[in-house]
Order: sequence, then structure tokens, then C-alpha cells
Amino acid sequence: MASFEHGALHKAQRSECKAYFYKLIILRKNDRPFIIMTLFCTLCRGINGGKAGGSNKSGPKIMIPQIPAPNPRLAMVLMLSSTAFMAATTLMAKALGTDTLGDPLHPLQISHGRFIFAFLFYATAAVVVRLRVRRPALHLHLGRTLFGWGGVSCLFAAATFIPLGDATAISFLNPVFAMMLAIPLLGERVGPWRWAAAGVALIGALVLLRPTPDSFQPAALIALASALLFGMEIIFIKKLAGREGPFQILLINNGLGVVISSLAVIAFWQVPSMAQWAVMGSLGLCMAMAQACFINAVARAETSFVAPFSYATLVFASLYDWAVFTQIPDAISYLGAGIIISGAALLAWREALAAARAFP
Repeated sequence: MASFEHGALHKAQRSECKAYFYKLIILRKNDRPFIIMTLFCTLCRGINGGKAGGSNKSGPKIMIPQIPAPNPRLAMVLMLSSTAFMAATTLMAKALGTDTLGDPLHPLQISHGRFIFAFLFYATAAVVVRLRVRRPALHLHLGRTLFGWGGVSCLFAAATFIPLGDATAISFLNPVFAMMLAIPLLGERVGPWRWAAAGVALIGALVLLRPTPDSFQPAALIALASALLFGMEIIFIKKLAGREGPFQILLINNGLGVVISSLAVIAFWQVPSMAQWAVMGSLGLCMAMAQACFINAVARAETSFVAPFSYATLVFASLYDWAVFTQIPDAISYLGAGIIISGAALLAWREALAAARAFP
């Protein structure tokens, strides 16, 4: 990977980050939300991937890529932080979709709140870092956002009916569905190892469905639909990769998500309580932070290194569910989740090998 590293620049960036954390410690409690936004904007600078460089008077400004220095330890921390934030979004969706905070909200209203507040955070960060939107492929963004909105709405719906660990484990099937969909849609070839990994993961999903008359979980089918929709979203993400910067993609995705979710929620809208508004705002922040941490993580280490840490989402989801709703996973949950993770890990390993052969 090409790098544009400068020792002095990295030293200055480290000093800037230290200053932010010192401010977070010494500032009064009421001032801390400002620092949280400042830290978020710092992460978004990393996502932005470049800044306007110098140019002559007659030529346009060019974009100089700023690839962060490799830092596996920081990448691990960022990836684990991303999983903790991501698991927190399903926890808050479950609280909003049950009577924990008042009258239950419809999953479409919960996803609507997720997109509104996440977009507000990204829009604010875009102003701070002076993002320039450059030739977005709107048809690809629209497809990506439609499937992403559908996937997150189904995931939030499933989280209100089944344990968070089960819903999260089933969502790990999205790369398996993406692999299958890539055959007709992207013309990719799939070898026997990948098909074996997909088969293992699907067996795990079947276990979590509990296909017996006494224990069948119909809501698990909603989680399965979520994974399928997320798999389709991955296809559009692959088509967008390399065309636009990650920050621009996230900003447009959340902006379109606001429009789509606003139209979908009209028939189901109800006035949330103050506690529900606060939780929806926190959900949007957590989603934005999860995305920012994830992209910064993969920018600082090889994907094959950080990818296994994504399975910590299942651990955090189960812990949150136990701490808040006293929901303890049973043996079937552990078995199904273990099988799905094994299949997904095998698929990730084969993808890493394929990438290594393509780009030695």
C-alpha cells in the first residue's frame, strides 16, 4: 500500500489527540458533549482520507491522500470500540421497541431516528472538516441506502422479539449472502472452500431458528431477512469502493436514509417520550461512532487482522442483553452462534488468501 507519511505530521497529530483527551478530563461535565463531537470530527478527518493540496493559480486543487501510519494496537482498540457501539445500537433499539421507555415504537420509527441523528452528526462533522462532495454516483448510493435501511429496520424489529445475541449472530450471515449474490450480480467465481464456509454458516442459522414446533422463533426469520438485505448492501458498497471517499459515502448514505425512512415512517409515527428521544439520539451517535471507528481501524491495519475482532459484537450484545434485560443465552444460542462464526471466519480466511494472491 502506498503511503504519504511524514514524521512531523504524525507527531503533530498525536499531540492534537492528546490535547483533546486532556480537555475531556479537565472540562466541566456540561462541556463534555462538545469534546465528544470534537473527537468524532477527528475520527471523520481520518475517514475523509485527504485534504486540498497546493496548486498553481491556473490549475485546480488536487487531493493528496493521507494514509494513517500502520498501528495494529490502535486498530484493535478502534475495532473493539466499533463493535461495542454497534451492539449498543441493537440494545437501544430493543429498549425503544418494547415498553421499557414508554409505549413501544415501531421498528420503522426507530430506524428513522437512527438515520436522522446519525446524519446530524455526520453533517456537523462535514462542516468542521470542510468536506467537498465530488461527483457522487447517486444511483449506487440509492440502492445501497435502500437495502441498508431495510436491513437495519429488520434487525431492530428482530431485536425486540429474540435475544440480542441470536439476532446479532444471524446478522453475521451478511457476507455469506453477499458472496452468493456476487455470483450473478458481479460475475465473481466461488470455489469449494467458500461454498463450504457458506454451508457451515447457514447450518448455524438453522440451529438458531430452532426448527421444532415447541421452540421455533418466527422472529429469527426477520433477522435472516436483515442479513440478506445487508448482503445486498455489500454488493453496492463493492461497486462504490474506489469511486468516492468513505466519508462522502457515509454522509450521502445517511442523508438518503433520512429521506427514505421519513417517507416510510409516516403511517407508523407516534410522538416519542423525552426518554425515547434521548435514546434515539444516542442510537444515532453510536451508529455514527461505530462506522467512524470501523473505517479508521481498517485504515491502520490489514483487514485480515481487524476482521476477527468484529465478532466481539456478539459478546457485547449478549452482555448488554444480560445487564439490561436479564436475558441469558441458552445452549442453542451458543451452539448456533459458534457455528455461524466458524463459517464466517472460514469465509474471511479464504477472502484474505484470495486478496493476498491478487495483490502479493
